[in-house]
Amino acid sequence: MTGVKGKRVAVLVEKFYEDLELWYPVLRLREAGCDVKIVGPKAGESYASKHGYPARADVSAGDVKAADFDAIIIPGGYSPDHMRRHAAMVELVTQAGRMGKVLAAICHGPWMLCSAHCLQGRKVTGFMSIRDDVENAGGFWEDAPCVRDRNLVTSRTPDDLPAFTRAILQLVSEGKAEGTKGNPIAPAWVQETLAAGSRG
Repeated sequence: MTGVKGKRVAVLVEKFYEDLELWYPVLRLREAGCDVKIVGPKAGESYASKHGYPARADVSAGDVKAADFDAIIIPGGYSPDHMRRHAAMVELVTQAGRMGKVLAAICHGPWMLCSAHCLQGRKVTGFMSIRDDVENAGGFWEDAPCVRDRNLVTSRTPDDLPAFTRAILQLVSEGKAEGTKGNPIAPAWVQETLAAGSRG
């Protein structure tokens, strides 16, 4: 894709990340020509995925700043709950949000957006179990494969990774990206609750 070569992207890591949600964007963006760095609590440390696959942090969150990157990607799994225990990781996302940098989160990744106070008044999706957290942080929940609201890109599960990564590449390249409509994957009772909420 034109316009992404040399763009600087941070992909955050902590233990128990969802394998595909980290490696699919890392490899796809590198393939497109982006300069991708894996950012963790400690440079050189390896963090095991939910299935034991290691990801080595290129740099420490405390040694970089949001201005160093064009986009920050937050994978899911259980890692976001561990990421937000590190002040430097939360501060990196907070800075990026204030600067209007591209922020992309999938699955449980929006937990970091909650902790970084990036969701007030914004349309968001994610894994269905974090809906309450997103709404309590001021976000408006949508059950769709990919939701884009200005600089935010969010998705639900590994099945949404093609749409998620495509939207990130579009936004980094062109400054715009479209969300994706699709069939809801939440259980019927969740869909009914969402529909009732939208009717007021």
